[in-house]
Amino acid sequence: MKYWKGIEELENSPEFMQSAFAEFMPVKEAHASSDATSAPRRDFLKLMGFGVAAATLASCESPVRKAIPYLNKPEEVDPGIANFYASTYFNGADYNAVLVKNRDGRPIKLEGNPESPITRGGLSARAQAAVLSLYDGGRLQHFTIRKGNTHEKATKEQVDQEIRTKLASAGRIAIVSPTIISPSTKRAIADFTGRYPSTTHVMYDTQSVTGLLQANGGMVPGYDFSKAKVIVSLGADFLGTWISPVEYAKQYITNRKVSSDNRTMSRHYQFETAMTLTGSNADVRVPVKPSEMGAVALALYNAVTGGGSAGYSNPQLTKAVADLNANRGAALVVSGSNDPAVQALVAGINQALGSVGTTINPAAPSMVRQGDDARMTALINDMNSGAIGAVIFYNANPVFNHPQGDKVAAGIRKVGLSISLNDRLDETASLCQYAAPDHHWLESWNDYEPKRGFLSLAQPAITPLFATRQAQESLLTWAGNTTTYYNYLRNNWRGVLSGDFNTAWDKAVHDGVATGTALAPAPAMLSPAVAAADAASRLGSAPKGNGVEVVFYEKVGIGASGCESNNPFLQELPDPVSKATWGNYLAVPRKMAVDNKWEQNDVIKVSANGKSIELPVLVQPGQANGTVSIALGYGRELAGKVGDKVGANAAPLMPVVNGMTYTGVVTLEKTGGSQPIAQTQTHHTIMDRKPVVQENTLANYIKDPKKVTEYDRIATPDGLEKPAKVSLWQDYQYNNHHWGMAIDLNSCIGCGSCVIGCQTENNVAVVGKQEVINRREMHWMRIDRYYSSDHHKNEFETEGKLGTYANMEDPSDNPQVIFQPMLCQHCNHAPCETVCPVLATTHSSEGLNQMTYNRCVGTRYCANNCPYKVRRFNWFSYYSNEKFENVNGHMFTDLGRMVLNPDVTVRARGVMEKCSFCVQRIQLAKLEAKKQKRRPVDGEVVTACAQSCPTEAIVFGDMRDPNSRLSKLLRREDGERAFHALDAINVQPNIAYLTKIRNAPETHFFAEENA
Repeated sequence: MKYWKGIEELENSPEFMQSAFAEFMPVKEAHASSDATSAPRRDFLKLMGFGVAAATLASCESPVRKAIPYLNKPEEVDPGIANFYASTYFNGADYNAVLVKNRDGRPIKLEGNPESPITRGGLSARAQAAVLSLYDGGRLQHFTIRKGNTHEKATKEQVDQEIRTKLASAGRIAIVSPTIISPSTKRAIADFTGRYPSTTHVMYDTQSVTGLLQANGGMVPGYDFSKAKVIVSLGADFLGTWISPVEYAKQYITNRKVSSDNRTMSRHYQFETAMTLTGSNADVRVPVKPSEMGAVALALYNAVTGGGSAGYSNPQLTKAVADLNANRGAALVVSGSNDPAVQALVAGINQALGSVGTTINPAAPSMVRQGDDARMTALINDMNSGAIGAVIFYNANPVFNHPQGDKVAAGIRKVGLSISLNDRLDETASLCQYAAPDHHWLESWNDYEPKRGFLSLAQPAITPLFATRQAQESLLTWAGNTTTYYNYLRNNWRGVLSGDFNTAWDKAVHDGVATGTALAPAPAMLSPAVAAADAASRLGSAPKGNGVEVVFYEKVGIGASGCESNNPFLQELPDPVSKATWGNYLAVPRKMAVDNKWEQNDVIKVSANGKSIELPVLVQPGQANGTVSIALGYGRELAGKVGDKVGANAAPLMPVVNGMTYTGVVTLEKTGGSQPIAQTQTHHTIMDRKPVVQENTLANYIKDPKKVTEYDRIATPDGLEKPAKVSLWQDYQYNNHHWGMAIDLNSCIGCGSCVIGCQTENNVAVVGKQEVINRREMHWMRIDRYYSSDHHKNEFETEGKLGTYANMEDPSDNPQVIFQPMLCQHCNHAPCETVCPVLATTHSSEGLNQMTYNRCVGTRYCANNCPYKVRRFNWFSYYSNEKFENVNGHMFTDLGRMVLNPDVTVRARGVMEKCSFCVQRIQLAKLEAKKQKRRPVDGEVVTACAQSCPTEAIVFGDMRDPNSRLSKLLRREDGERAFHALDAINVQPNIAYLTKIRNAPETHFFAEENA
């Protein structure tokens, strides 16, 4: 047998030449020539289009038929080099200014735009995951016309012709959409209305704030939490889902970061029904029934304005009133209620406190919620009465997400002309006669004004993947305007930008943001503004009863509208509080579960308004007694492979009173069935080891910063000091870089943006509900949520410190909560490294715990030996196994795989994986610095988790650089708040945590529910 000695000998051999010609020559030529070696070598290489070495390397893949090089390479594209484009993400509720990372012309990652004065570089979990929806095969890929019960493919010209003909004689026309904050889009709708004067534009929000709008003259006040020393929230989840959470989180955390140089903090009171992300971060949290929220607002109003007796007594309310009065001009009260009377009282409280002009900016109201419940209800009635001749749904799906969705469906059938501009044949679009699908937002030009005076732009980061058309262009086309939307948008900005327009326009596109206003004043609402003086008499308009009260809320990941339901990243993102994935559930307080003999996962029939759904029980600490809560946005039927039939749709249970949506009363009945809830934290036990997380009070921190964090200490002549750790390890010497991280538990709000940022950056697989139940989720980074326990209440109150948070089995009925991001700690004495039999996990010269994937044989010894349980094992090839086609459907196709980051290996079955500190980003920064013959500058290397964090809780850097932000932070916090998780086992992590500090009233840390 002959062995080839090298590639040169191989490429000149007769056998290889004959085989290559048979593969690459046209069939006719291959058969005509019996002697392949007669062809000159140069002609052979020309025929192949690339070198033999390249062909050999590619030979492990499917046979190459053609090699097409760039003949005219696009100027902005350099193979292997990423470009970033400023753009804007807005899905009708969640606004984020973003930078789109493009590799070879395809978007693969979103990052926050630091130029934005609103989001300031932060990003929500939904925005992080939004790049995946671009490659969703469930999107409608062409225009359609409905014939019978099916939609048939049609040309744009055919659809346009038929629609123009029918619009001319339609009579009343309605355009239905969620909130639109695009000035140019609103102008396009106005031009459409000019062509068809009978047109009415109706906006509605799934999580309505109509009550807030009515109480404030049709505007959402411009809240500024950064200027508030005292915050009182009445059910407003402003850190999670309410109005503008990324903006508010940035503001909120400004007054929550403490140091020895700054020992002041804002104080946050939260009165709410369900345990929300915001309530989890509050200094004092009080569970309150929805029917009591008006009484709480009235008591606050009377106490602040001197309007008489409170009527509602609670020791925490008394403290809140005292703090509000002591901080007039620096206080803020917000409410998530949709009752105009409650919102009017809150507006009156802020007015009396002198908050307008300080913590509320009247010149910059928020524009991201403009829906009018009464208008939408009136439209639904008009559709069913035959008064509407044509209806156009613009990215709206009311058949699914409106409480009267069944009436919307019936109304569509009675309208002469129905058109959908939605991106897929969803529950609403499937009933319409015509579908003219909109581009994805990453394929579109657009503009936005989320706050008065603050503008942003969206530009396409990729050519449209399908035969779609931007919705605004469709409206303009039907109105007889043939202008492209890009030119239309650009012309609309001529009155906004000052100076030379072309220069100003280019700068605005480059930056993604600009100042100025282009939105017309908001239209008058059907109901007039509510005055605080009249609010008390209107309290009680919300439905009350003797049954169980229910709160409908939206999750941080999926949202309430259901538009993100087909995104597997968001479906598998654990809820920050319940840690549940893949579906909704009935959250009940422990007392209710015990009284009714319900166990977790028992299926309960929930009934209201003559409708019912079935959901599994989840016992939720912090849920107000006598109440339950249900997440909206689940139960889709026509979302796509990923989102269909996940959970149950709770929107039909919401009551509509006087045209407005409210919380309500439900009846509950045990069905006898059981349905497991896929939770992620049930199996990350830490065996009661401590300290894992640490917490203390601001009062103790002011008294002595060096005593708020527990350390193992020994007595010395100068006092207590940390003991020297004895180790059998030979310590590493880091001569160049030593990468590390610090995570401030005071700043981490648990939003989950870092989890999705890590997932998109590092090609982390989605595994689906059953595999989560099997404890096989793949997230490299998780956010552990710890509840306090009543068993340690006395210990805390007497010694000034909280007991173990590891006791998850017996939390308080109203616990305090800590969120702790947990990822590979990159230990200097890594237990995983000592047990790997094949040296697949090793330590680098720069402090990284490395994984060599093609060396790993899957023994899982390292996972067993990891005290932090942060290693993930690939039980399957998640991107190609048919078992995961539905849950991981985006990645299962070539289109879906376009989102994968080519800088990171897609791991195979049988391989262990974990956080790498985004080593690809480290190497890129080092390479760029090397080209310029210098060391990387602090801030050039930012991990995906740190980059996405809206509160800057994560700081990454080089600990060998004394001037790095990380080094300065650790020097300042050493001996005060900096600690290592499970420090006693002496694995010496390269990640430090900073003790959480709460500004709770000293006399009462644990708020008790009002009796």
